[in-house]
Amino acid sequence: MINLIGTHECKADAKGRLMFPSAYKKQLAAVLQEGFVVKRAVFQPCLELYPMKEWNLQMGKVGKLNRFKKKNNDFIRKFTAGVKLVEMDASGRILIPKDLIVFANIKKQVVMSSSINIIEIWDKDLYEKVLDDSAEDFPDLAEEVMGNTEFDELS
Repeated sequence: MINLIGTHECKADAKGRLMFPSAYKKQLAAVLQEGFVVKRAVFQPCLELYPMKEWNLQMGKVGKLNRFKKKNNDFIRKFTAGVKLVEMDASGRILIPKDLIVFANIKKQVVMSSSINIIEIWDKDLYEKVLDDSAEDFPDLAEEVMGNTEFDELS
């Protein structure tokens, strides 16, 4: 699994192209040629950019779901809605499709933020608002999610 690090600001041009941050290029050098999948996030109004290797791992898990269960079929349909393949061009940019730009309400200022093995793509104002709105709740969330776990169990 890839473990990405960093949060970077960039600009979207009128066509929806984003300059891919050089720090991510270095971290993903071994897999850049394979391309990426970009999709709507499940819980937030942002996009998720998966290196193809990570997308294939995720699809391996999703592909094991029993499609004869309605809720599984509904999940698969919604999880993969709007999924698009993207590649980096010769100038180091990726083109975000217009429908996904609209979904994430991306204007011009963009934040690309690592989220373990994927990159979240946010409109900068929305990203700052989500961080500000959750700042007070974060200590409680951290305790709830990580406080009752023995770290030896995680390894």
